[in-house]
Amino acid sequence: MFRTALRNVFAHKARLLMTAFAVMLGVTFITGSLVYGDSLGRSATAHATEGYERIAVNVSSDGPPGGGGPAGIDAGTVAALAKIPGVAVAAGRVDGFAAVADRDGRPIGHGPSHQGGNFAPGADGTDPAYRFTHGSGPTGNDTVALDENTAAQGGYRVGDTVRVGTNEGAASYTLSGVFRTDGMRLPSGGSLALFTNATAQRLFLQPDRYQHAELTAAPGTDPQQLLSRVEPVLPQGTGAVTGARLAQIKTNLATTDSDTMSQILLGFAAVALFVATFLISNTFTMLVARRTRELALMRAVGASRRQVRRVLLTESLLVGAIASAAGLAVGTGVAALLQTLFAPADTPAAALVLTPGTVITSMLVGTALPMVAAWLPIRRAMAIPPVAALGAAEPAAPARAGSLRTGLSAALVLTGTVGVLYGALTTGKDARMVIGLGAALALTGTLGFIPLLSRPFVALLRPLLTRLHPVHGNLAARNTVRDPHRTGATAAALAIALTLASGLSVLGASAAQYLDRATTHDFTADYLVKPAGGGTGMTPATAEPLRKLPGAAFSPLNQSTEYRLAGISSVLTGVDPATIGRLLRYDVVEGSLDCLAKGQIAVADFKAKEAGWHVGQTLPLQRQNDQQGSVTIGAIYRADPQSNLLPSITAPDSLVARYDSAPHTDAILVATDGGPGRAALAGVTHAFGDNPALAVLDQAGIRDRDSGDIGNQLNVFYALLSMALAIAALGIANTLAMSVLERRKEIGTLRALGLDRAGVTRMIRLEALLLGGLGATLGTVMGVFLGWALGRTLQEHVVGYTLVLPWGRLALGVLIALAGALLASLWPAHRAARVDIPAATAAQ
Repeated sequence: MFRTALRNVFAHKARLLMTAFAVMLGVTFITGSLVYGDSLGRSATAHATEGYERIAVNVSSDGPPGGGGPAGIDAGTVAALAKIPGVAVAAGRVDGFAAVADRDGRPIGHGPSHQGGNFAPGADGTDPAYRFTHGSGPTGNDTVALDENTAAQGGYRVGDTVRVGTNEGAASYTLSGVFRTDGMRLPSGGSLALFTNATAQRLFLQPDRYQHAELTAAPGTDPQQLLSRVEPVLPQGTGAVTGARLAQIKTNLATTDSDTMSQILLGFAAVALFVATFLISNTFTMLVARRTRELALMRAVGASRRQVRRVLLTESLLVGAIASAAGLAVGTGVAALLQTLFAPADTPAAALVLTPGTVITSMLVGTALPMVAAWLPIRRAMAIPPVAALGAAEPAAPARAGSLRTGLSAALVLTGTVGVLYGALTTGKDARMVIGLGAALALTGTLGFIPLLSRPFVALLRPLLTRLHPVHGNLAARNTVRDPHRTGATAAALAIALTLASGLSVLGASAAQYLDRATTHDFTADYLVKPAGGGTGMTPATAEPLRKLPGAAFSPLNQSTEYRLAGISSVLTGVDPATIGRLLRYDVVEGSLDCLAKGQIAVADFKAKEAGWHVGQTLPLQRQNDQQGSVTIGAIYRADPQSNLLPSITAPDSLVARYDSAPHTDAILVATDGGPGRAALAGVTHAFGDNPALAVLDQAGIRDRDSGDIGNQLNVFYALLSMALAIAALGIANTLAMSVLERRKEIGTLRALGLDRAGVTRMIRLEALLLGGLGATLGTVMGVFLGWALGRTLQEHVVGYTLVLPWGRLALGVLIALAGALLASLWPAHRAARVDIPAATAAQ
């Protein structure tokens, strides 16, 4: 039986090629995901833990006891730690936010990776944490040292002037040196600026104090023993941990991030494999139909049903094993390519990690998938009687409305639709689960309905086809509905890919509009000033330089917390009453915003409704520091609870200053006389001292910052879904190719009756477009339904979220699907046009 199966695989290698290719693509996706994820995890772990091996014990401050007193560890404690037996070096460390500007004033690096720290030289004048490639460490309060990647990106050399911004403001420093350091101190893609001890303490903490101390063990000293000596002498409010323990914590964090990426990639790999099952099942269905007489002849000469089943299962196993081995090799290459393309420039390339688990998983999945997908066609082959060897293969049974499959699909669609509608029209914690489950049932049932839907879909398009191409369009329409089950399975594969792509498009467009409204709808100023990534230190005084900018109107948003108004916990946001109406859009529904100039407050409608407040009501005010007073509501305005700018309670800045001497300034709104422009932007930036720690954003910048990541993530997901689309296109090519083989005599007869090669090619391409159109149409409809259903699960928690149909993206998805179908038809059409007329018409 094995030899028979092996011979059959080679005899039908052309027909099994598409199946093998689909399995190979799926295994490639799985292998690439696992190898890339493991390699990424090992690389991230190595980078994040690099340097901890030199730290025996790390001592850090847990905060002053009772919340009072100075923060950090004093210099005396660090000196005392250095005298403990077994301590070779005790280096006090202090760090914080520091953004280094490039030549154009933009911060180098990204996000919270703008780091600053202190250079802590030992007796020999060196700091073991930093290895200088040019120059030396900072020696004066006006000097700074930079990591080599930051210096290279900024084009800085030793002796150049460097602009550095911190939460205390911006200043210019002379570059004293360029260094290399460990990953623990410099996150990937970030920047690191080193200052003298005194400067770093002034900028990030307090004079003569450190945030933590790193203890290096003397030779022969065990870190755990050293920890036991350190703990008894620690002052209250400090703690100690070994460097190995810190490295383990960093490893867990790095592993979590890489595991998340691997799970996303594996999710899309599962989609690709699910799509591949349709292709495999379709292929074996057509092979069994083509080999009816062959299989019946095996039964007639004595083969049992079990032996026939074993032959067919062995064929599927061989195809899966060969394709899996190829996919394993290609997937490893893809992982290497991904690592090369997306590895950070400042992180050394890590070796690929191909674990035994990856090999076993990829081979098992790739080998088992064809066997599972071929099970139903093989079961049908078992029912072939030996007498069938005397006749031709039976035609495929058409899809009937009364079949079990149709009835089950109808039940799933009905149940799922009812579930979605029930969840959408009700509220509660279970509504989201009901909607999600209902959508899954409805989509599954629709996939089962596709064979039945193929006939009305083709009938709908037949008039258009026959008008454009009377003969070829009619033939293509008839051929497409000849075997509805085969057509449905082929279109289902494409429909799955389009469902996910369309659903993501709907969710992405809806989320983008929501974020756009939440970030820019209420914004009427020209510029929004926010701390750059990682910065937190804006105060009301930060906005004072704008008073020197001619024609500028501005207002800081000063958030003050820990209030109770009429017993309700509240946050007051202080603004300038004279300018805020020009900077933010307040849709006042009751009262007037002029109340702010009278010392009254304006309240958002959702806050007023929740608390039962109304205009004219005076509320008792109490702050946690026992300050008491009262405020009067002078206006109520409409606001989205998720708005990033409109506060729940707006108060005049003088009122906030009365109760809070140091409010946190969340942002600064600025309007200029001439409106936004290059000159205005330069004027605002210069007014803040060209501080790279502050980001000056116009409306486009705000939109990109808050919702730009959605577009980037969608593009990544579309790229991943393209694998499933490619497999679906292979399914179309496979179906058409097998159909051409089955219809050789028919095509030969058509050629003999006068249909030229161009006509045959046109007929096959129209069939491909019909298959692609059916899958794309159903996929787009199901995707919109899925996007709406999932969007409904968000509306309860995200006020203001509404459904948006991105017609452009949806149309582009359909066009790509049709183009893929047309491309998939090239080879089958070429083969059909080359059918030998005499041989085909003479075939039995």
